[in-house]
This record gives sequence, C-alpha cells and structure tokens, in this order.
Amino acid sequence: MNGDSAIGPDGITRHLGVPVRGRRNRRELALVFTGGDFGEGCREILDTLDRFSARASFFLTGDFLRNPEYDASVRRMGGSRHCLGPHSDRHLLYCAWEESRPTLVDRRTFLDDLDANVAELERFGVRRRTIRWWIPPYEWYNPTVAAWAGEAGFPLFNFTPGTLSQADYTEENAANYRDSETIRQSIHDRASADTAGLNGFFLLMHLGAGPGRPDKFWRQLPGLLAFLRREGYALRTVPELLA
Repeated sequence: MNGDSAIGPDGITRHLGVPVRGRRNRRELALVFTGGDFGEGCREILDTLDRFSARASFFLTGDFLRNPEYDASVRRMGGSRHCLGPHSDRHLLYCAWEESRPTLVDRRTFLDDLDANVAELERFGVRRRTIRWWIPPYEWYNPTVAAWAGEAGFPLFNFTPGTLSQADYTEENAANYRDSETIRQSIHDRASADTAGLNGFFLLMHLGAGPGRPDKFWRQLPGLLAFLRREGYALRTVPELLA
C-alpha cells in the first residue's frame, strides 16, 4: 500500500477508497481465505476451524465453485458460522500491475464476470442480497473498479498489509517464495510491532497452493489459531468487522 491509505472517521482504514483494515480499538480480526485454481487445503482448514470453534470468511471464484471436487467443502463454508462470498468468476486481472493501474476491462465485462460468480454462489444457497463484501482477484484494483463494484451493490475490501500471510501461494522455485515459518513469524512480529497489534486485520490466506509448494502454510493454522487465542483476539467475519 502507499500514501493513498487513510483512517476514516469511522476508524476503518481505506486504500483507494477500499477498506483494508477494521477498527484498531477492538481486539478482533478476520481470517480470510480465497480459492481459485487450487483448494487442496479445504478439508483440513475447515476441520481445524471447527476444532477451535473459529469463524472465517471464504471468497471463491466461479471456477472454484464449478469444480465438483470442492462441493462438500463449499457447503461447509456456507454454514452459519462462516462468511461465503465472491472472488470474480474467472479470476480476471482488472487493472495493470504498473503504478498507475490502468483498467484492463470494460464495465460490462466486469459486471458480467461478477454476476456469473454470484450465480455460482447461489447454487450453494448464498442469496444475492446477503452478499456484503468481496475481495478482487489478485487483490488488485483501482478506483474505477472499486466504483463499479460499489455501484453494483457489492463493495470491495482487501487484505491488511504488514504480514506475509498472502505469500502462502508462492512456489518453492519462485523468486518471491516465502516458506511457512517465515510467514508465521511475520504475523507474530506484526502483532508485537504494531501499537494496535493485529486489531482490525484482514489476514489473507489461500485454500491451496498446488503442487509447486510442498510446504503448505495451512498446516500452520492450528498454531496460528492457538496464538491468536492466547493473545485474546476474537475472530469475526469480514461483514462483522466492517459493520
């Protein structure tokens, strides 16, 4: 993130108008999991959350939702304790990676893709009118995309910067690879270094990383949940954190 981030009068931090952190005066955070190409961690993640009676928010692409391999897990995610929402239908890149972030899709393409994603969620019992927030593909957006999303009634949020949790997808031979111990330590370090700890954090992780990453970060989830419990954090869903 950059200088476009600011804390609003409601205590919520926004980047380019999009919420990236909840209120810092409450000892609570949201665990956020996205699913696109891979989901080999689904069952173990859900089992661990159940074991800790922990709540989480899941944001899935239409491609993920159409994969019958994940049907049972998606139905578990749609249970009353968790939040289930969109992550785009085809995981489109909405704007270029350069600093100016020029838009790569037109409004109609964006809306059609989002609508197709929501239609897939409806097959799993998620009512369109109950969807409050969603996270963009690649966690990348610009003000135009954010405006389109808001006008459609599905505003964007994004993960909170400051840890390496979002790097749990990186593959072992890639230049941006971060091993799971380094990721875990970054969360502990941020909790200690930030004067507000992890208050209001959207802590982003992935439901799978594929065969290129044998060191699966979701195997660290029991230890992470134990740490958060010891530190006194309440786990909320994204809509609860932004209520």
